[in-house]
Amino acid sequence: MHPPSPAAAAAVMDFSQNSLFGYMEDLQELTIIERPVRRSLKTPEEIERLTVDEDLSDIERAVYLLSAGQDIQGTSVIANLPFLMRQNPAETLRRVLPKVRVHEDAHLFTQRVWISLCLSRGCDSVEEKQELEALHVAGVEMQLTAAVSFLTILQDESVSVHTYAHSFLQVILLHLEHRDAGVSNAWLETLLSVIEVLPKDTLRHEILNPLVSKAQLSQTVQSRLVSCKILGKLTNKFDALAIKREILPLVKSLCQDVEYEVRSCMCRQLENIAQGIGTELTKSVVLPELIELSRDEGSSVRLAAFETLVNLLDIFDTDDRSQTILPVVKSFCEKSFKADESILISLSFHLGKLCHGLYGIFTPDQHLRFLEFYKKLCTLGLQQENGHNENQIPPQILEQEKKYISVRKNCAYNFPAMIVFVDPKNFHMELYSTFFCLCHDPEVPVRYTIAICFYEVSKLLNSGVYLIHKELITLLQDESLEVLDALIDHLPEILELMSTGGESSVQENKLSSLPDLVPALTAAEQRAAASLKWRTHEKLLQKYACLPQVISSDQIYYRFLQRMFTIMMTNNVLPVQKAASRTLCIFLRYNRKQEQRHEVIQKLIEQLGQGKSYWNRLRFLDTCEFIIEIFSKSFFCKYFFLPAIELTHDPVANVRMKLCYLLPKVKSTLKIPADKHLLQQLEMCVRKLLCQEKDKDVLAIVRRTVLELDRMEMSMDAFQKKFYEKDLLDQEKEREELLLLEMEQLEKEKQQNDGRPMSDKTFEKKQFVLGRDSKTPTSLPKNIPISVPGSSSATPSTSKEIKKSKLIRSQSFNNQAFHAKYGNLDKCTTSKSSTAAYTPSVSGLSKTSMISLTDDSFRMRNTNSTPSSFSSNTSLPSTSRGTGNSVDPKSSGSKDTQPRKATLKSRKSNP
Repeated sequence: MHPPSPAAAAAVMDFSQNSLFGYMEDLQELTIIERPVRRSLKTPEEIERLTVDEDLSDIERAVYLLSAGQDIQGTSVIANLPFLMRQNPAETLRRVLPKVRVHEDAHLFTQRVWISLCLSRGCDSVEEKQELEALHVAGVEMQLTAAVSFLTILQDESVSVHTYAHSFLQVILLHLEHRDAGVSNAWLETLLSVIEVLPKDTLRHEILNPLVSKAQLSQTVQSRLVSCKILGKLTNKFDALAIKREILPLVKSLCQDVEYEVRSCMCRQLENIAQGIGTELTKSVVLPELIELSRDEGSSVRLAAFETLVNLLDIFDTDDRSQTILPVVKSFCEKSFKADESILISLSFHLGKLCHGLYGIFTPDQHLRFLEFYKKLCTLGLQQENGHNENQIPPQILEQEKKYISVRKNCAYNFPAMIVFVDPKNFHMELYSTFFCLCHDPEVPVRYTIAICFYEVSKLLNSGVYLIHKELITLLQDESLEVLDALIDHLPEILELMSTGGESSVQENKLSSLPDLVPALTAAEQRAAASLKWRTHEKLLQKYACLPQVISSDQIYYRFLQRMFTIMMTNNVLPVQKAASRTLCIFLRYNRKQEQRHEVIQKLIEQLGQGKSYWNRLRFLDTCEFIIEIFSKSFFCKYFFLPAIELTHDPVANVRMKLCYLLPKVKSTLKIPADKHLLQQLEMCVRKLLCQEKDKDVLAIVRRTVLELDRMEMSMDAFQKKFYEKDLLDQEKEREELLLLEMEQLEKEKQQNDGRPMSDKTFEKKQFVLGRDSKTPTSLPKNIPISVPGSSSATPSTSKEIKKSKLIRSQSFNNQAFHAKYGNLDKCTTSKSSTAAYTPSVSGLSKTSMISLTDDSFRMRNTNSTPSSFSSNTSLPSTSRGTGNSVDPKSSGSKDTQPRKATLKSRKSNP
């Protein structure tokens, strides 16, 4: 082993010294941080002074703490004042509130004495400054707490308005001019809320009359600012005559104030005043003031005048807009680029409202000029190249770039309004290039804003929505998850507009113009899954439930279904797993190939319900809950009833516990007498749990569940008046599931009769398009003739016209089923209640023939076209409703349940 070289040794020594010195500096910083913490610890004497007798009532304790307690205790009492008012308002007003006044007044007096004392003697020592600062902070905290408490008492309506005004109003008015701006604003907000409920007489005597002196130039700037905001609030409480006589003179005086802050504040209150005095007084009094303030020397005053003018556009008539307001607006737009860039942000934000308000008075030249002005704002700052390194950009350049980003962001916000301004028919010629630039903007806030507006843009374009297909793909592929999160809020509506917008003659072309949609959607999901923003991932998976409306069943099966399985089994976030489970159930609900549906069902049972991980078995129960919600009750009983109740033997207590919570919903899917044998198996499993369960928590839940199950009313064969609406909804679900089976059979027959080679995927896509464009009504006719393979009541169709009519009906079903059910999935939630009923019969069919349809069609499908993923000796656990006879519980279990029980027993022996 060679010794280290001198250079290496020196480097190591250097590094160790640096590390040591860095460690010492960290320790010193820790001691500096820790020092005030040690000083803040209470001594036994201080703890003794803070201790209060526990036998005192709430009122007595509050009085004691306000009289002899410390500041922190007084603040606590004031924060608890709303509770005391609700508990005992009379005693609180008589004993506590006077102490609050004295405490606050004494505190303010003490602060003023300390300030004058420290100013007179210098306050050079650190200790004296710290004591003064601590006293000041305590006073601010108490004032803020009192303002919030007084406002809460008003909102709670603990006392009458008259009592509140008599007890609290003077305290609020006293602290309006507090030297701390935060405290003053807090009390002002409380006062403005109080003004809303006070009667006119109280407002006139207690607030308006003193306001005349408070608004004079001899008062402080803060006093005049408070007066401006109070005047703006008072105009809504008096009639126009009183406002003209008592308030407008003060308003004019404050608009001509010598301080620009006061003029700007009063200018922003002119909007409220205009709404209170009406149109005529606004045109004769407010408008001249606004025009004069728009020429003010202060930029903030001009900005306030411009924004107020824009907000009042609806009040003025066409002549005022064209002759008075339009020249002011033109002047603002010209100055924004030449001499006053400070108003660019506000101008870009209000540009949409401005163009909408002035729409009828623009000449063609002015219309074009404003449009070009908007386009220029949309690219502001993108063409400039400063030539500086990123680490060496001057502060003024950085500030200017931030301003330009805000301008472009506001332009993106106003883009829908600008589409209305130019007319959607002219979008491609006038605004498409601008929209392209906003979607490809280098800054995330701009793209985020245009992503929020994308749905509005799509609605406005209507038949021209195909023009922005590429921009949708661009935003879906955006590197920022914030942009994706903003876009997916309305993703179902956007995709529906993309796929259905425009005339049916160009529908095929519009769908074919989205070849990158599926890759963009899958890439977006993978990007969200790889990030730490699981809420975005959950939302995206929830929105993917709309995909059966947009893309074909095969595309969903091959590109999305397996991904949902992977997320359910590997993702670590429970809400994400549940979102994937529900979306997978919706994909299964609208899948149009029986062998694919069987494969998905088998995967759910084998990989989740019989999975090795208890976490997967818990997700299986979540999936069962979604199946009950989305599918018909017969579907759940056929495929998922037995695998679900088999989990009563699960070795993990959490799985058994979750199943117990699900049992009432499971029982609600049964129907007597058709499902009597299933009910017996359910009761047998519950009895075993009661007798054999050793976990005390599970046993307690089982006992509560048994009581709930006993109280449940079972559904009968016929419709019951009590459950009529739920029975009808379930019947509709079952009818749609049967039509899916019939649709597949008819499509196969059509392919065989036509003799044209066509892949299933291409045919499926065309069928889906036809079904989605169908204009047939949503409700299906009750007397639909259904072909029942293997049933004695069914006659095979020999006429091509009959087959064609069936196929057309089947094609229209896809749109009907999805729109009726996907739009009402929230309504389906009500059908999950424990007393939900089930009606298996379809009008025009007997119960026996319909059961024969489901069983025989599934059986025929399995024998003729078994998917490659299935072995020849495996079959789905299904439960037929074709018999109503009782079955012995010992012999009612199917063969598929036996291996599962054996597995569970072995798992119990070897956990």
